[in-house]
Amino acid sequence: MKSILVPYLILSSLIPEMTEVSKALDKLGEGNTIDCVNWPGYDYQPKVRFNIGYGEKEIYIKYYVHEQYVMAQKGKSNQSVCEDSCVEFFVSPDSDGIYYNFEFNPIGTCLEGKGTGRADSKPVDPEYISKIRRLGTMGSTPFDEKTGEQYWELTIAIPLESFAGKDIKSLPGKIFKANFYKCGDKLTRPHYLTWNPVGTPNPDYHRPEYFGTLRFAAR
Repeated sequence: MKSILVPYLILSSLIPEMTEVSKALDKLGEGNTIDCVNWPGYDYQPKVRFNIGYGEKEIYIKYYVHEQYVMAQKGKSNQSVCEDSCVEFFVSPDSDGIYYNFEFNPIGTCLEGKGTGRADSKPVDPEYISKIRRLGTMGSTPFDEKTGEQYWELTIAIPLESFAGKDIKSLPGKIFKANFYKCGDKLTRPHYLTWNPVGTPNPDYHRPEYFGTLRFAAR
């Protein structure tokens, strides 16, 4: 299983501007790639990488995406953004089997779910999603599929309070289980890429047994 040591980012305030967060994540370098092609029949492979860090009150992720098809038709929280160009962060903060799936299209529309597996994963109250800050390079207006060489970035700040039902006080020294994904169910060329390999016969992201490890570094 893959592992990431998540660095503490020294920022100007407890809730810094998203432009500052974005630049801080850029400084972490090339970061991590989402490049595992696990399933025959879905061999199209956009180039996707991400950086991750954390602050006093938030987890920060920035995705960098090169692809031939990009779409963002969903504009409301908890719509099926996996049908658009979509980047995803599935994470289990504890050993109780519960994980959260944070899914985003290029304009930052988010679906957040919670459960122990596909059968019982349910969307959370959109109030939790409203606290997640987002900064993207493709605006905020929904759009149909665009073709040709496309590049987009999305920076995300997930506050600890967005983990519905959890009381996470701080992150230094914590170990989370997680996986990162890129998909596009209804694009001209659907694809299903993962950071940590997934050993199922068909595409399935709701498989915490294949999560890698996030270790939050000391400040």
